[in-house]
Amino acid sequence: MRKAWMVLLLAACSTVLGAQTNSAYDAYFTDKALRFDLYQTGDAKEEVLTIHRIVEEPLWPETRTRLLDPFNLGRYMLKVYDVASNALLYSRGFDTMFAEYKTTSPAIEGTKRVFQRSLRIPSPKKTVLFVVEARDKQQLLHPIFSRTIDPGDYHINHETAKAGDWIYEAAVAGPPAKRLDFVFIAEGYTAEDKDKFKADVDRFAGVLFGIEPYKSAKALCSIRGVFRPSAERAMDEPRQRAYKKTTLNASFNAFDLDRYMLIEEDHLIHEIAAQVPYDVLVVLVNSARYGGGSICFDYCCTTVDNAASPAVFVHELGHSFAGLADEYYSSEVAYNDFYPKGVEPLEPNITALLDPADVKWKDLLSPGIQIPTEYGKDRIEALQAERPKNRKAQAEEIAQAKEKGAAAAEIGKIEERYRVLDKEIAAKIAAVRAEYAPLEDKVGVFEGAGYSAKGLFRPQISCLMISSPKNEFCAVCRKAIREMIDYYAGGK
Repeated sequence: MRKAWMVLLLAACSTVLGAQTNSAYDAYFTDKALRFDLYQTGDAKEEVLTIHRIVEEPLWPETRTRLLDPFNLGRYMLKVYDVASNALLYSRGFDTMFAEYKTTSPAIEGTKRVFQRSLRIPSPKKTVLFVVEARDKQQLLHPIFSRTIDPGDYHINHETAKAGDWIYEAAVAGPPAKRLDFVFIAEGYTAEDKDKFKADVDRFAGVLFGIEPYKSAKALCSIRGVFRPSAERAMDEPRQRAYKKTTLNASFNAFDLDRYMLIEEDHLIHEIAAQVPYDVLVVLVNSARYGGGSICFDYCCTTVDNAASPAVFVHELGHSFAGLADEYYSSEVAYNDFYPKGVEPLEPNITALLDPADVKWKDLLSPGIQIPTEYGKDRIEALQAERPKNRKAQAEEIAQAKEKGAAAAEIGKIEERYRVLDKEIAAKIAAVRAEYAPLEDKVGVFEGAGYSAKGLFRPQISCLMISSPKNEFCAVCRKAIREMIDYYAGGK
C-alpha cells in the first residue's frame, strides 16, 4: 500500500520535478541503455505486468536533452524517478499488442493471453523507480506496475548485443543522440536473399524520403539494416494453412483478421535491433502478399513485393513512429469500443469534436471552413449501398432465368442491364466528388475516422492514413510527424 501511495505522489509531482531535471542527463544516466523485456497477461478486465529480464544495451541512441515526453500519446506511460530525490527523470508514452487485444471479442469474453513488450530507458547511475501507468477509458493515467531498479544488481544481463548478424549502414547522418535512427530488420529472407534485403532497404528508404515531412528531414535521419537469415521465405498465413519457419514468426491473421500482420516476438525484435543505434523499428517481410501492421511506438512491418507495399509501409510507420490514428472507417476491424464515445482521442489526427469552437488542429484550419465540414459523405455512401443490393438482385434474377431455361443471350442482357446500373452509380458518385473537389486540399473537420463512420472526424478528405491519390500525408499528420522527428533528432 505504501508503494502504491508513493507512486501516486510521485506522479502528481512529475511536472515540476521533471522541469528541474530535464537537461541533467549526465547527472543521472550513463551512455548505455537498459531494456526491460516484459510480459503482459490478461483479458479485457484484468492485466498483469511482469519483468522477464533486464538487459543492458551498449548505447543510449535517443535525445539526451528532452527526457520527458511532451506528446501525451499512447495507452501507457513509462516513468523513471530518482529514488533519493523523488525527481521525475524520464518518461515515454507507449502502446502494446496487449492493449489492442483487450478491445477484441475474445478478451471481452474472458480469454486470457500473454504478449511480449520491450521498453528501454537510459541506464541510470543511481537507484531509480521504474513505473508503468495505464490509461482508463477517460484517458486518465493510473499506475499498474512499479519496481525499484538498482543499476548494480547482478541480475541485469550484461551480455554483448553482437550476434553475428550482417549490419548494413545505408546512410549514417550523424551521432545517434542527434539523429533519427531507422533500423530495418529482415524477416523471411533466406541466406541467399541478403542482396535482396539490401536492395529492399535502399528501396524503402527511397520511398520514405520521397514523402514529406521525411523528405525535408533526410539530413536528420540515419538508415541501417540488420540481416538475420530465416530458414524459409515469407511469413505465416494461418487461414491459408501456410506456415513458414522464419526468424521473427511474423504472421497474418492477427486478432483473427486475415489481412493484419503482426509479430509477437517483441523481445527478439529489440534484441536484434540492439546491435545498432535505433529509434525506429521497421520489419521488412519478404513476400508479395498485400499487408502489414504496427504497434504504436514499437515497430511496424510490411511485406515488400506487393504493388501497394510502399503505401502500406509509410501508413504503418505513421502509427508506430508518430502515434497517428487510422482515418478510415471500415467495419473490418477486430476491435470493440476502440474509441469510447464522448472521450477525445489522444491521437493528433482524429477528433471527437466535443468542442467545435476549439478544434484540435485549429491552427491549421483553412480560413472560413465549415465545422464539421460537409463533403458529400452521406450521399456517396447511399449510392455505394446500392451496389451490393444490385449484385444480389442480379444473382437472383439470373438464377430465376436459368430455372426457366433462359438462353445465354437473355442472361447476357440481364448482366448488361446491371452493368449499366453500376456505371450510372459510378457516374453519380463521381459527380458528388467533383462537387466537393475544391475541398480536397482544405483542412477542415471531415466525419469518418478511427473505424467509425459517425462521431469521429479527420482533418482532410485524403491522407496516407486513409488513402491518398497524391500519395501524401494531410497537413495535420505532416506536422505531427515533423514534431516527432525534431524531438528525436534535435531539429528545430
